[in-house]
Amino acid sequence: MGRRQARETALQALFQIDVGKNDPDFAINNTAEEFGAGPQELEFARQLVKGTLEHIEEIDQMISRVSKEWQLSRMANVDRNIMRLALYEIKYRQDIPNNVSVNEAVELAKIFGGSESSKFVNGILGKFIRDEEEHTAQPKQG
Repeated sequence: MGRRQARETALQALFQIDVGKNDPDFAINNTAEEFGAGPQELEFARQLVKGTLEHIEEIDQMISRVSKEWQLSRMANVDRNIMRLALYEIKYRQDIPNNVSVNEAVELAKIFGGSESSKFVNGILGKFIRDEEEHTAQPKQG
Protein backbone atom coordinates (compact mmCIF):
# COMPACT_ATOMS: atom_id res chain seq x y z
CA MET A 1 0.00 0.00 0.00
CA GLY A 2 3.08 2.24 0.17
CA ARG A 3 2.93 4.15 -3.09
CA ARG A 4 -0.87 4.47 -3.00
CA GLN A 5 -0.65 5.99 0.49
CA ALA A 6 2.14 8.28 -0.72
CA ARG A 7 -0.02 9.43 -3.64
CA GLU A 8 -2.93 10.08 -1.28
CA THR A 9 -0.60 12.12 0.93
CA ALA A 10 0.75 14.01 -2.09
CA LEU A 11 -2.76 14.72 -3.39
CA GLN A 12 -3.94 16.04 -0.05
CA ALA A 13 -0.84 18.22 0.27
CA LEU A 14 -1.31 19.58 -3.29
CA PHE A 15 -4.95 20.30 -2.47
CA GLN A 16 -3.94 22.21 0.69
CA ILE A 17 -1.35 24.19 -1.27
CA ASP A 18 -3.80 24.95 -4.10
CA VAL A 19 -6.80 25.88 -1.99
CA GLY A 20 -5.26 27.09 1.27
CA LYS A 21 -2.04 28.50 -0.17
CA ASN A 22 -0.16 26.51 2.49
CA ASP A 23 3.60 26.12 2.50
CA PRO A 24 4.54 22.89 0.65
CA ASP A 25 6.71 21.49 3.46
CA PHE A 26 4.02 22.22 6.05
CA ALA A 27 1.32 20.64 3.88
CA ILE A 28 3.35 17.48 3.21
CA ASN A 29 4.49 16.98 6.79
CA ASN A 30 1.08 17.80 8.28
CA THR A 31 -0.72 15.39 5.95
CA ALA A 32 1.85 12.62 6.39
CA GLU A 33 1.65 12.93 10.16
CA GLU A 34 -2.15 13.02 10.19
CA PHE A 35 -2.48 9.91 8.03
CA GLY A 36 0.48 7.96 9.38
CA ALA A 37 2.69 7.84 6.30
CA GLY A 38 5.96 6.07 6.95
CA PRO A 39 9.40 7.36 5.92
CA GLN A 40 9.31 5.75 2.45
CA GLU A 41 5.81 7.01 1.72
CA LEU A 42 6.76 10.45 2.99
CA GLU A 43 9.82 10.59 0.72
CA PHE A 44 7.85 9.51 -2.37
CA ALA A 45 5.04 11.96 -1.51
CA ARG A 46 7.60 14.75 -1.10
CA GLN A 47 9.12 13.93 -4.52
CA LEU A 48 5.67 13.98 -6.13
CA VAL A 49 4.61 17.27 -4.54
CA LYS A 50 7.90 19.09 -5.17
CA GLY A 51 8.08 17.80 -8.76
CA THR A 52 4.47 18.73 -9.49
CA LEU A 53 4.95 22.22 -8.08
CA GLU A 54 8.23 22.64 -9.96
CA HIS A 55 6.46 21.93 -13.27
CA ILE A 56 2.99 23.25 -12.41
CA GLU A 57 2.83 25.85 -15.18
CA GLU A 58 3.69 23.32 -17.88
CA ILE A 59 1.33 20.76 -16.32
CA ASP A 60 -1.55 23.26 -16.22
CA GLN A 61 -0.90 24.06 -19.89
CA MET A 62 -1.04 20.33 -20.69
CA ILE A 63 -4.40 20.03 -18.94
CA SER A 64 -5.77 23.14 -20.66
CA ARG A 65 -4.62 21.90 -24.07
CA VAL A 66 -6.67 18.68 -23.85
CA SER A 67 -9.66 19.94 -21.84
CA LYS A 68 -11.08 22.28 -24.42
CA GLU A 69 -14.56 22.57 -22.87
CA TRP A 70 -13.27 22.95 -19.31
CA GLN A 71 -11.26 25.88 -18.02
CA LEU A 72 -8.73 24.86 -15.40
CA SER A 73 -10.17 27.31 -12.87
CA ARG A 74 -13.66 25.78 -13.25
CA MET A 75 -12.55 22.20 -12.60
CA ALA A 76 -13.13 20.69 -9.19
CA ASN A 77 -10.07 21.36 -7.04
CA VAL A 78 -9.62 17.65 -6.30
CA ASP A 79 -9.86 16.64 -9.97
CA ARG A 80 -7.41 19.34 -11.01
CA ASN A 81 -4.84 18.24 -8.44
CA ILE A 82 -5.26 14.55 -9.24
CA MET A 83 -4.53 15.33 -12.90
CA ARG A 84 -1.57 17.51 -11.97
CA LEU A 85 -0.09 14.70 -9.93
CA ALA A 86 -0.68 12.10 -12.66
CA LEU A 87 0.70 14.33 -15.42
CA TYR A 88 3.81 14.99 -13.39
CA GLU A 89 4.35 11.24 -13.18
CA ILE A 90 3.55 10.69 -16.87
CA LYS A 91 5.72 13.49 -18.20
CA TYR A 92 8.61 13.70 -15.74
CA ARG A 93 8.96 10.30 -14.04
CA GLN A 94 10.25 7.70 -16.47
CA ASP A 95 10.35 5.14 -13.64
CA ILE A 96 6.53 5.02 -13.48
CA PRO A 97 4.60 3.49 -16.42
CA ASN A 98 1.84 5.71 -17.85
CA ASN A 99 -0.85 3.10 -17.22
CA VAL A 100 0.11 2.96 -13.53
CA SER A 101 -0.15 6.75 -13.23
CA VAL A 102 -3.56 6.79 -14.95
CA ASN A 103 -4.92 3.86 -12.90
CA GLU A 104 -3.73 5.44 -9.65
CA ALA A 105 -5.28 8.78 -10.64
CA VAL A 106 -8.61 7.10 -11.39
CA GLU A 107 -8.51 5.34 -8.01
CA LEU A 108 -7.74 8.64 -6.25
CA ALA A 109 -10.67 10.24 -8.11
CA LYS A 110 -12.98 7.45 -6.92
CA ILE A 111 -11.86 7.98 -3.32
CA PHE A 112 -11.62 11.77 -3.13
CA GLY A 113 -13.62 13.13 -6.07
CA GLY A 114 -17.24 13.40 -7.03
CA SER A 115 -19.40 10.81 -8.76
CA GLU A 116 -18.09 11.71 -12.24
CA SER A 117 -14.49 12.47 -11.24
CA SER A 118 -12.98 9.13 -12.19
CA LYS A 119 -14.46 9.31 -15.72
CA PHE A 120 -13.39 12.92 -16.14
CA VAL A 121 -9.83 12.30 -14.92
CA ASN A 122 -9.52 9.15 -17.04
CA GLY A 123 -10.78 11.00 -20.12
CA ILE A 124 -8.41 13.95 -19.78
CA LEU A 125 -5.37 11.79 -19.02
CA GLY A 126 -6.23 9.35 -21.81
CA LYS A 127 -6.56 12.19 -24.31
CA PHE A 128 -3.23 13.64 -23.21
CA ILE A 129 -1.46 10.29 -23.67
CA ARG A 130 -3.07 9.71 -27.09
CA ASP A 131 -2.09 13.22 -28.23
CA GLU A 132 1.48 12.66 -27.03
CA GLU A 133 1.70 9.32 -28.83
CA GLU A 134 0.35 10.85 -32.05
CA HIS A 135 2.78 13.75 -31.77
CA THR A 136 5.83 11.54 -31.26
CA ALA A 137 4.74 9.06 -33.97
CA GLN A 138 4.55 11.67 -36.72
CA PRO A 139 7.61 11.98 -38.95
CA LYS A 140 9.48 15.28 -38.77
CA GLN A 141 8.95 17.65 -41.67
CA GLY A 142 11.74 19.23 -43.42
